Amino acid sequence: MENAIMLHNLTPEDLEELIRKVVSEQLDEFRKNTSTENPQELLTREEACLLLKISLTSLWNWTKKGKLMAYGIGNRVYYKRGELIQSLVRIN
Repeated sequence: MENAIMLHNLTPEDLEELIRKVVSEQLDEFRKNTSTENPQELLTREEACLLLKISLTSLWNWTKKGKLMAYGIGNRVYYKRGELIQSLVRIN
């Protein structure tokens, strides 16, 4: 019960401040976990699939056909976030 909050002794102003603090902390955590601003960020195959909402098979096929550029270190395969976004084509 270390995270329990007793509301019966709080003023409305105290409750408002508490809510602001919690929401602010959650927003800061969310901002840390979303890194869409770094186009050079390397993504694993699984992360690239999640970003594009495709299967590993589609990712492999698109890489093999040259639609996507892959980078490797040892046995690892990476994709640059910015290149994945740029590879998207507008459909009319």
